[in-house]
Amino acid sequence: MDDPVAFVGLLNGWQGRVFRPFREGVEISVLREGAPGVALLRYAPGAGVPRHRHPGMETILVLEGVQSDERGDYPAGSLILNPEGTEHSVWSESGCTVLIQWNRPVEFVG
Repeated sequence: MDDPVAFVGLLNGWQGRVFRPFREGVEISVLREGAPGVALLRYAPGAGVPRHRHPGMETILVLEGVQSDERGDYPAGSLILNPEGTEHSVWSESGCTVLIQWNRPVEFVG
């Protein structure tokens, strides 16, 4: 069993975290490895993630900027729930940072 982990002040201090390349134009700062996984994703303006399927629940909280998918645009403060079996692609015209939690890694379908 994993020990509980707390990130005190994360909403006001995530900018100081170390990010590394994840996909072209997208950087990641991992908060919890494994399943479920938790991380911060930072999208450069115009960056995106291709169409993918969620084999488990994914939860996204937009911290800064605007994240978009085929269903709409989600500004800072938006909470997005992508249930198991859903598909979409993700992008950010202006750039954004999100807190993301997933139960299983996504499966790319495009």
